[in-house]
Amino acid sequence: MRRVRVHDVTVAEHPLWRPFVADSNAARQSQRVAFRQTDPGSPQAYDPRWAESFACVRDLVVGALGAGHTVWHVGSTAVPGMIAKPVIDADLLVPDVLDEQAWLPKLEAVGFRLIFRDVIAGDAHRQLTLSNPNTNLHVWQPEAVEPQRHRLFVEWLRSHPEDRQAYADAKAQAVSADKGVRYNDAKAAVVYDIYERTFASDPNHSHDAHPRP
Repeated sequence: MRRVRVHDVTVAEHPLWRPFVADSNAARQSQRVAFRQTDPGSPQAYDPRWAESFACVRDLVVGALGAGHTVWHVGSTAVPGMIAKPVIDADLLVPDVLDEQAWLPKLEAVGFRLIFRDVIAGDAHRQLTLSNPNTNLHVWQPEAVEPQRHRLFVEWLRSHPEDRQAYADAKAQAVSADKGVRYNDAKAAVVYDIYERTFASDPNHSHDAHPRP
């Protein structure tokens, strides 16, 4: 837990809290270095085969980089019962994201493509894609906060059907949103609110409400 002063009032912040930033996905497009091999497609009903697809991705990554690398299944395809675009999201931890020569050529050799080179919430981040199974592979260093947030979000959705529904509704609205708004940005407010409930319920950390602007 950390405590900060906001307008002369001391408030508690969960260590994984991040402020709400509108249009953050649109803003990061300037950091794109290539485009994905396969279009993500539209959200669809949960498919149990997504777990098998992640296992294939994990085995491919570990086979390329060697044992000892952590790979987590994150995102909506990791949540049974959750509608999702049919794209596997996975987080990979490497000792040094910036030392691309140590890991990127090995992943490219088995079919991954680097599409983003950026920084998210202060953490160096690289995003790769794979054609089959259609995958987003996010590369972080072990101390990065964002992959911890991803795992917490998945765990929360798995055990809170009301928030699974709220997120599903947000996805549906995002699909039909103004085409000038990127899909992830259109549902970002609901994601932030779910995180707020997650942080407030964490028995290991105090967290005062941080309403978004």
